[in-house]
Amino acid sequence: MVSEYEIKKQICDIGKRIYNRGMVAANDGNISVKISDNEFLCTPTGVSKGFMTPEYICKVDAEGKVIQANPGFKPSSEIKMHMRVYKKRPDVNSVVHAHPSYATAFAIAGIPLTQPIMPEAVIALGCVPIAPYGTPSTEEIPDAVEKYLQHFDAVLLENHGALSYSDSLLNAYHKMESLEFYAELLYKANQLGGPKELSKNQVERLYEIRRQFGLKGKHPADVCLNAKDGKASCHGCGGSCKSAGGDISSDVISAITRKVIEQLGK
Repeated sequence: MVSEYEIKKQICDIGKRIYNRGMVAANDGNISVKISDNEFLCTPTGVSKGFMTPEYICKVDAEGKVIQANPGFKPSSEIKMHMRVYKKRPDVNSVVHAHPSYATAFAIAGIPLTQPIMPEAVIALGCVPIAPYGTPSTEEIPDAVEKYLQHFDAVLLENHGALSYSDSLLNAYHKMESLEFYAELLYKANQLGGPKELSKNQVERLYEIRRQFGLKGKHPADVCLNAKDGKASCHGCGGSCKSAGGDISSDVISAITRKVIEQLGK
């Protein structure tokens, strides 16, 4: 079993990654990891995520109240958002909040990431909605995010940033990285005259590949929020969603990519 100290080191490592990749500036962003039903490790407020060491990391309970924190450190007020994710998604063990430039630009412009432009993004993320704006440090943000938690594994926060969550810290970070890469490619494709989207049939084949791999998490391939509401479904899944388990992990990404290439080449 991984010790709390090792998890704190991992949080600091991911903090450096999001800082070095320009996903946060100054003291922005926060990271948390669930270690038991009522214990969570989280980054403190008012510190740069690129310069943390393990003694910076705080421990809170399921209400966000401090269990342990060294002098001078306390959790961010945005821990409320993390706690809402854990409460509504028992399968989630880590949450990452950041302000990646391209994804946040889409959030500011009010444009969700729903265009199917590359196989990896379709399989890993499906689509990424925008939660309505909420005042930081209040319950407005958790309330705005909650409606999307049962259907998506990443959410843009209107005029704020992005949120990703998964069964492990590394997977939650990978979703944030994938989200930003997707947003950057979509932005650049628009500068070149607009992306050539995958067809409805191509998207459904990618969804079926995801189902065949038994990937967990929440995804339009399994349950489409729009289809349930009687609207046009995300990425053209047509409402023909099937239930499935699993979550995408770094160990299967290369295998998925090979399978995608095989299927599209048929």
